[in-house]
Amino acid sequence: MKRVRCPKCDHFILFDETQYTEGQSLVFVCDNCQKQFSIRLGVSKLRATQREENQSSAPTEEESATFGFISVVENAFAYHQVIPLKMGDNLIGRRNKGTEVDIPIETNDPSMDRRHCYINVRQNKQGDIVFTLRDNNSNCGTFLNNDILSPKDRIRIYDGAIITLGATTIILHEHETEEQAGM
Repeated sequence: MKRVRCPKCDHFILFDETQYTEGQSLVFVCDNCQKQFSIRLGVSKLRATQREENQSSAPTEEESATFGFISVVENAFAYHQVIPLKMGDNLIGRRNKGTEVDIPIETNDPSMDRRHCYINVRQNKQGDIVFTLRDNNSNCGTFLNNDILSPKDRIRIYDGAIITLGATTIILHEHETEEQAGM
């Protein structure tokens, strides 16, 4: 099964890509907003060009540096996602057009705010990477291992910390895995 996102409302539509051939055009009508749109199966020339440009310009050390990552646990609202963390504040929230967040989680979870919480990544005097979690005054709250954070809490978190944002669960991973490095 393959997913395609509605360009108007970001609602996902599932279809079986094995029933169609490469280069074939498909027309969809979004169940959510009734927008009609089409896609063409196969490799997009625009994406291929962007990929070539990205490979030709090597990222700087600061751009390519990641300091751990979070993984989103697959549930009824979201699919499995692995998202890297950068140094400084990482604002986490539900992906939505027009909302700027550092870590947009693709989910239909209505209980997750668009700007839900922060994970701060910094280096202490000993050179160790330190992760801190704080709520961003979210409606449903941010939970760390089933304990809700108060609005002023700044909690140090460690590898394997289980964080719940609405009905969506994420897990902190301090180090890059081989699977993450291959992406």
